[in-house]
Amino acid sequence: MPDLTERLPQNVPGQFYVDSTCIDCDQCRSTAPLFFQRDDDIGMSVVVRQPQTESEIDLAMDALDGCPTESIGCDGL
Repeated sequence: MPDLTERLPQNVPGQFYVDSTCIDCDQCRSTAPLFFQRDDDIGMSVVVRQPQTESEIDLAMDALDGCPTESIGCDGL
């Protein structure tokens, strides 16, 4: 389960985020590349753009649901 207190500061502000348990598996980036990208400095994925439309939110939720370490949250501020 994602932990809001472990939210990576490299995420853009908003509802979706990646926490520090990310293992850089590329699943979220391949599912929703508009929203998730690798931060080379930390070697993990981060949210680079928050989804706005219903279809974009669905894509981000697909990434969240497919995350093997449950590192993606959608309860951010």
